[in-house]
Amino acid sequence: MRYTLEREAQVSEFEDKVVHINRCAKTVKGGRRMSFSALVVVGNKNGKIGVGLGKAKEVSEAIRKGTEAAQRNIVEVQLLDGTIPHDIEVKSGATRILLMPAAPGTGVIAGAAARAVLELAGVRNILTKIHGSSNPSTVVRACLEGLLAQKNKQDCAALRGANA
Repeated sequence: MRYTLEREAQVSEFEDKVVHINRCAKTVKGGRRMSFSALVVVGNKNGKIGVGLGKAKEVSEAIRKGTEAAQRNIVEVQLLDGTIPHDIEVKSGATRILLMPAAPGTGVIAGAAARAVLELAGVRNILTKIHGSSNPSTVVRACLEGLLAQKNKQDCAALRGANA
């Protein structure tokens, strides 16, 4: 009983958002057999974010599995005053995404899949542009890679051996 209460307290810190639900159909002798996959993003809107994919015969079960997978894959990202420290262009699969910091008051200018990742990560002002494929799974992966590749001034100074 104690374990479930601790787990529920941990889960409540994070918000989840279903980015995409995909329906698959397998043709068998008796007809079509449906299954679903759900791409879920969880985050605390303060620099921690996770992405997960859940597959099941029912939508609700796929979403639950995706949420659990996302909670197991939580990573921390670098943010600077509600935006990202610098421009970056990331390629993942057939998707290329350009992330650019924006002035306060701009908001999150992004497509649906990238918006889910950025908002749950805690980014409040950013400009994005997607080139190539707009497949939600590759857009989410590219956006997460771009956020993880961000470096602040202190990190860059430490790499050079200088003081910031």
